Amino acid sequence: MTSTAMPTAGQHGLVAHSDGAFVPVQTRSERFRSVNVEDFAPVNGREHEWKLSPVAAFADLTGGDIDGSRVEIETVLRAPDGEADAAGVDVSWLGRDDARIGRAGVPEERASANAWSSFDEALLISVTGEDEKVFAVTRHDLGDTPRASHTVIEAAPNSRALVVLRGTGDARLSENVEIVVGEGASLTVVSLQEWSDDAVHLASHFARLGRDSFLKHIVVSLGGKVVRVNPSTHLAEQGSDVEALGLYFADAGQHLEQQVFVHHDAPHTRSRVTYKGALQGEGARSVWVGDVLIGNAAVGTDSYEQNRNLVLTDGTRADSVPNLEIETGDIEGAGHASATGRFDDEQLFYLMARGIREDEARRLVVRGFLTEIVQKIGSPELEERLTAALEAELEGN
Repeated sequence: MTSTAMPTAGQHGLVAHSDGAFVPVQTRSERFRSVNVEDFAPVNGREHEWKLSPVAAFADLTGGDIDGSRVEIETVLRAPDGEADAAGVDVSWLGRDDARIGRAGVPEERASANAWSSFDEALLISVTGEDEKVFAVTRHDLGDTPRASHTVIEAAPNSRALVVLRGTGDARLSENVEIVVGEGASLTVVSLQEWSDDAVHLASHFARLGRDSFLKHIVVSLGGKVVRVNPSTHLAEQGSDVEALGLYFADAGQHLEQQVFVHHDAPHTRSRVTYKGALQGEGARSVWVGDVLIGNAAVGTDSYEQNRNLVLTDGTRADSVPNLEIETGDIEGAGHASATGRFDDEQLFYLMARGIREDEARRLVVRGFLTEIVQKIGSPELEERLTAALEAELEGN
């Protein structure tokens, strides 16, 4: 585990200009990185990575001492249909100095670095075998003590699996998740936040994709007071492909945030980013920031990112910021889109004209808007449970 050598000013979001002066960071590729929390300046909320976040709500996770002991987990390994046992996933614990830690990425902000500096052991999830399987890890009722966690998911070459990381109950958790996808492997990772109403969860996910590998990364945030899940994907080798999906439903007083980064760093790589969210209730807040960097070696890149937000009531706020940085002109295509709005009146009119009550018509519109993401998970059992959870959200439960 190493730090990236940068000027001291990098701790404060500055980089050296050609004339020797320091200027604010303008691009994602210039961000300071380190695994040591002390290398980062204290968080004040004015930093580019924190300016849209309620930093006072989790000051203990960005600056205080946090418990790095093992987080209790429950695991289940099944076939995709949920009815038969399966094999091909092993779970173990790694010491801090294990060489398998730090391969996928390095923290770019203080909360992630604090968790990295504090964890005692990392949970290793090893995926092997070409048969499809579903592996679920649940963390439940971690309490109100600030905690740190580190997870490494390693998919062997040509392996296939869906891995679910689920959080429920109370928590004040800052964690790092590393995802290493081997050559020719196909891996789906679902990060499912179903925390209690007062929970706080900050997470940084780092993924590194090998040659001709595929990663489907899905973030589903429904519960928690403050939830911030930031996935970064490094398309490091030729032919690697990522589909980054997100689904969130912010109720009154909730802050749900995602800052997504995709780095195309090899020829003929592909990325698709689609995040969709709904907001209802006074003070409901969502934040989505999408950064795509196409490096100068990433010829033949095919990339597109989009974020859609559906506002259901007054008093909500959705921030949506897509960014695209291109360092080579030899690409297949790149683009981004963002939209935030209310119900489509034409859709409501169409349904109501066919005898459907207005309240039911509204639910149908929202359900259709969000279930596009659910249906891409690939596990009928999990898709059915999440559809029921969205129904409960729409009914205010």
